[in-house]
Amino acid sequence: MDIPMSKEEMKKLNIDQLDVILITGDAFVDHPSFGVAIIARVLKEICGLSVGVISQPDWKSEKDITRLGIPKYFFGVTGGNLDSMVSNYTASKKKRKEDAYSPDKLFRPRPDRATIVYSNLLKKYFKNIPIILGGIEASLRRMAHYDWWQNKVKNSILLDSKADILVYGMGEKTIIQIANNFKKGFGIDECKKLRGVVYQSSDVSELKDFIEMPSLESVSENKLKYLEAFNILHKNNDPLNSRGLIQKHLNRYVIQNKPQFSLLEKEMDEVYALNYTKKVHPYDLKKGYVKSLETVKNSITSHRGCYGECSFCALTLHQGRTIQTRSEKSIINEIIKLTKDKDFNGYISDIGGPTANMYGFECKLKLEIGACKDKNCIGEKVCPNLKINHKRYIDLLKKVSNLDKVKKIFISSGIRLDLIYNDKKYSEEFLEILLKNHTPGRIKIAPEHTEDEILKIMSKPSFNYTEKFIDDLNKFNKKNNQKKDFSAYLIVGHPGEKFENIEKMKKRLKNSKEFKVENVQIFTPTPSTKSTSMYYTEMDFASHKNIEVLKDEKRRSYIKNFLIK
Repeated sequence: MDIPMSKEEMKKLNIDQLDVILITGDAFVDHPSFGVAIIARVLKEICGLSVGVISQPDWKSEKDITRLGIPKYFFGVTGGNLDSMVSNYTASKKKRKEDAYSPDKLFRPRPDRATIVYSNLLKKYFKNIPIILGGIEASLRRMAHYDWWQNKVKNSILLDSKADILVYGMGEKTIIQIANNFKKGFGIDECKKLRGVVYQSSDVSELKDFIEMPSLESVSENKLKYLEAFNILHKNNDPLNSRGLIQKHLNRYVIQNKPQFSLLEKEMDEVYALNYTKKVHPYDLKKGYVKSLETVKNSITSHRGCYGECSFCALTLHQGRTIQTRSEKSIINEIIKLTKDKDFNGYISDIGGPTANMYGFECKLKLEIGACKDKNCIGEKVCPNLKINHKRYIDLLKKVSNLDKVKKIFISSGIRLDLIYNDKKYSEEFLEILLKNHTPGRIKIAPEHTEDEILKIMSKPSFNYTEKFIDDLNKFNKKNNQKKDFSAYLIVGHPGEKFENIEKMKKRLKNSKEFKVENVQIFTPTPSTKSTSMYYTEMDFASHKNIEVLKDEKRRSYIKNFLIK
């Protein structure tokens, strides 16, 4: 492996001092489904820096955190692919018994609030080396936010971590600019001028075009102020029409610069063409099998971003509402490279993204002037400006299916049924090839609920789409003499839900042919989602009207069991 995790590996690579050292809360898997792998490869192969990784360091001593020495430029810190509290706890606040992102021979190798713990540990032993935060934990906790596990509004993670700057969103463009600044000798202060960066200051007098959000103190004391601040954050997340943000925290200011520009297609291609080994690093492999690699090893990312804006999902705030797409050539080249691996079995487990069938089309207005601040692309209804067209995705799937050594291509990413049925030209063709050629045993759908009043709060489409899909699936099975099935995700305990909604859902699901109630999740208030803001404030995000919120953990578990039985 050309990215060292030990002094011995550095010696073999003739590296005396690393330019950058990355700290991660996950095992180091050199695959583009893992954020730290992308950043490491970008810094090494695009920026020409020497990069080392320390994964899941012992946070109670200096033995791991100091293992690679002092970096020339900076430390990068991430909690991992998930928020560390989500990784460590279930929806009932119980410690998880398994950790897919850790070697199976280790037990609880990641601390709670890993980003803060690692950064503070670095400050203890490397007082003058800049620390840059990144990843989803840092990104979604970048301003004052409600934390379900402590049941309180917490500071920006930047302050608690004592880091120098925070990179929010998908960080490739920003980290390249940061690296170039350090190479030119500019240092951390120059990096505070970049897009996609959050930093702190005691003086904001020169920030003329920034929006000042309600302060930490006011959002902690006043729930309407919390909703106001959260609304400002969500409406200023598009690089084309957003302003910088300021939020006072006691005697300091947390400053969020404008969002970084989305990656162009050629930039997406460049990132995914880097020399990932798609394996667990040998240093970590000695500690055991890492389960998370199993599901993504033969998967292909075709795009990123999501304009679904489901209220309970933070992807929009992290990856953005604009779909960033790879070219067909880039995807095909990655698959050809994959087929040359001696362990390749002929099966591609996925070609997709946050939502598989958003590949290849976008709203032209959004690309020109940015995402609308006052309406969604899809959800309760589909915006007419979104010209849904599955042709490019259909053509891609056909081309890849004809490649040598490829036996089967599955789509394991989620599918939006409302996108399929609102495609006036290619709806039937896409559904046919999806069911006939690309369904991995069960096709994943996510109706989440059946009742319109809850679906509206969730920003999800009508359950009628699910029932239409079940009918079409039955017709397909009868026509082709097959028995294709589906797996449907449901959520209970969402803000606004009453027990009568659960009773109605149970009755409707019972009446929906062949609907098996299996994958039921209790709503988990994760950082910086609209649903979490509603959970905390007990008010509807849009109307600010009071809504019912179930917070008793035993009751939340009861309604899940009631629905399943």
